[in-house]
Amino acid sequence: MQLIAGRTAQEYNMRKNRKGAFWEDRYHATIVQTDGHLARCITYIDLNMVRAGAVAHPRDWEVGGYNEIQAPWKRKGVIDFVALLLECRVTSEVAGTRREPAWSEAIAVGDDLFLEALKDEAGSIAVDKRVVSMGSFNVLRGKTSR
Repeated sequence: MQLIAGRTAQEYNMRKNRKGAFWEDRYHATIVQTDGHLARCITYIDLNMVRAGAVAHPRDWEVGGYNEIQAPWKRKGVIDFVALLLECRVTSEVAGTRREPAWSEAIAVGDDLFLEALKDEAGSIAVDKRVVSMGSFNVLRGKTSR
């Protein structure tokens, strides 16, 4: 992931003849429980460039996943689109563009039983982690002042 993030930043900076940080923070992984959570996460990622003000719509970001999902490659595609569309019910509709901490701050998204099981499995490294409600999601995250 670090290699992909680095190459994306280099390419963007070169195209825009600019220098400096491209990503706000380091790559953040979030464990998801269900296909529905995965679909929401994919949508959230595809809206990153909209939130950043780089494009008005995810279709305007040529290398984003939105275009590949809406018009799949006929050859050498990476995504099994039939399975993705059936399992996640992905549509061309663009969801809200507000930042959702569930995808940028949480360790995992799912129901309470799933999150508690992950916490138990992590043992001592999860001592300071809590299952909390964050917007419309239940998440596992570190302690916060909230």
